Amino acid sequence: MSAGAIYLACEYFVNGIEWCGKRLNLGATAVGSVLAAFGTALPESAVTFVAVAFGSTPEKKDLGVGAAMGGPLVLATLAYAVVGLALIANRKRLGRPTTEVKVDHMRMSRDQAAFLGVFVVKVALGLVAFAYKPWLGVLFLAAYAVYVWREIRDGDTAPEEEELEPLSIRPKQAEPALGWAVLQAVLALVVIGGASHVFVSQLESIGAALQWPPYLVALLLSPVATELPETMNALIWVRQGKERLALANISGAMMIQATIPSALGIFFTPWRFDGPLLASGVITAAAILYLWAMFRRGMVHGRTLVLAGSLYAVFALVLVVRFSNG
Repeated sequence: MSAGAIYLACEYFVNGIEWCGKRLNLGATAVGSVLAAFGTALPESAVTFVAVAFGSTPEKKDLGVGAAMGGPLVLATLAYAVVGLALIANRKRLGRPTTEVKVDHMRMSRDQAAFLGVFVVKVALGLVAFAYKPWLGVLFLAAYAVYVWREIRDGDTAPEEEELEPLSIRPKQAEPALGWAVLQAVLALVVIGGASHVFVSQLESIGAALQWPPYLVALLLSPVATELPETMNALIWVRQGKERLALANISGAMMIQATIPSALGIFFTPWRFDGPLLASGVITAAAILYLWAMFRRGMVHGRTLVLAGSLYAVFALVLVVRFSNG
């Protein structure tokens, strides 16, 4: 039920955020990578902040670090796989001869490269200890600020065929005011945040019932729940034939996950990685390298994106084997 509530709220959110972008004269890519990504990342960033800043035990703080590493992994694998599956499932309905992704491939490859650069530094810091490490969290916040500036500066314009549906809360207005669009997006985010919290709790209960340790829940189950809004947004946009918005939303969310939660973790924890955290970093980097190579080639199909999801299965297998061996 909570997953269904998230999907319905995302329907209202993507509709509202598209109108926000139009009223602010932002291009389609900036709408997805900045507005939509920042909005849906707020709940999970809040979860990370509470865990690392106010966690009463090292184990609770570790949950925040696990979320900061698990989020990018889910986005780089499962979220892209969902886009691929949606393209395959909706090809005939959209009237397309193939499942080729209609997107600026060079821009997407550049986004993957930028994310990988930040992510490598993030993982490297988890392998060393030194006195002034907490201060380096500021660099991650600065990196995100630069990313947002670049996305808005290089903004594009949505093609004419991507007509906006009427604003859901003002369906009779051809040109609703920015305030109504913001109100709809914010109200949808409130529902998304509440439903996501319930969904995380449900998954944690499943993990407890299976007697999984906290790190396994934090790395394997919780990120699936916290990244569900971005995944739902992508699914909705692909069904509308707007995969550029879907992929921009995922890449923007990945950049947020690589910077803001990481900065919080570096500020408030020792930020030291054990085996599972390092494994998540290595597999995430492998997924990004794969996506970078595919987008740089200049032609990406639905099945190409689906294959990225297999790396999440590899990570799950690594964790389960480690847990089974104690």
